[in-house]
Amino acid sequence: MPELAASATRASSAADQLNGFSAWAVTVMETLGPIGVGFLVFLDNIFPPIPSELVLPLAGFTASRGEMSLLLAIVFATIGSLTGALLLWALGRWIGLERISRIALKVPLVDVDDITKTVAWFDRHGGKAVFFGRMIPIFRSLISIPAGMRDMPLVRFVLLTTAGSTIWNTIFVVAGFWLGENWAIVESYAGVFQKLVIVAVLVFIVVWVVLKVRKHRRRSAGPGTGDDAAEGLGEGGFSSDEGGVEGRDDGRAGPRDGRGRDPREG
Repeated sequence: MPELAASATRASSAADQLNGFSAWAVTVMETLGPIGVGFLVFLDNIFPPIPSELVLPLAGFTASRGEMSLLLAIVFATIGSLTGALLLWALGRWIGLERISRIALKVPLVDVDDITKTVAWFDRHGGKAVFFGRMIPIFRSLISIPAGMRDMPLVRFVLLTTAGSTIWNTIFVVAGFWLGENWAIVESYAGVFQKLVIVAVLVFIVVWVVLKVRKHRRRSAGPGTGDDAAEGLGEGGFSSDEGGVEGRDDGRAGPRDGRGRDPREG
C-alpha cells in the first residue's frame, strides 16, 4: 500500500507539469507501468488521433524518472503495436477484397483498373509496405487492413510488424529517455514529419483526381462512346472492332453472320 500511494503521488506530480492528453498518459504509465505503455500504444494503433509520436517519448520520459525499465517500455510498446495491428489485420480479412472492391467502385472516379493495379502492387510489395509502413504516420495503422484483405500469412505479418514496430518504438522511447524533461523536442520534430506525410498524401490525392478527371473527359469526348459505342456492341458484349467486323478486299467492312462469314458468299 505505501508503494502504491508513493507511485500515485509521483504520477500526480509528473502530471501536474503537463496538461491534457500528456498528463493523462503519464498518469496511466506511472500507475500501470509498462502495461500502461502497451495499452496506450494499442489505442494509438486502432485510433490514429492518439499519436504514438507523443506516447512513446512520454514512455521514455517516464522510464527516465525510474518508474519503469527502459527495456520493458520498449517491449510492451511493441506488444501494444502488434496487438492493434493484429486486430486491424483480422478486420481486413473479414472485410475481404471482394466487399471492399464493391464499395470502392461506388466512389466517384474509381474504376476496376484502379483496384486491379492496387492489388497487383500490394501483391508485389506487400512485405515492404507492412515493414516500412509501421514507421510512417497515418499508414502505420492502416497498412494492416490491406494485409488482411490479401490474406498475408499470419506468421509473416507478425514478423514484419514486430520488426518495423520495434525500430520505430525504440527510436522514440530512447529519445524520450535521454531527453528527459525535454522529451517534447521529439514530439515537435515528429510533428513536422507527420505534417510532411499529410501534405504528400494530399498532393497525391489532388494529382490522382486531376489525372482521373482528364481521363474521363478524354473517354467522353473520344470515339466509341455514347450511342456509337452501344451500336458497336455485338453478341457477347464485344465491339465490332474486336472481330465482329472484318474488312473486304476493297477495305470496307461488310455484314457477317454469326460464324463471321459474309452471307452473300457461297
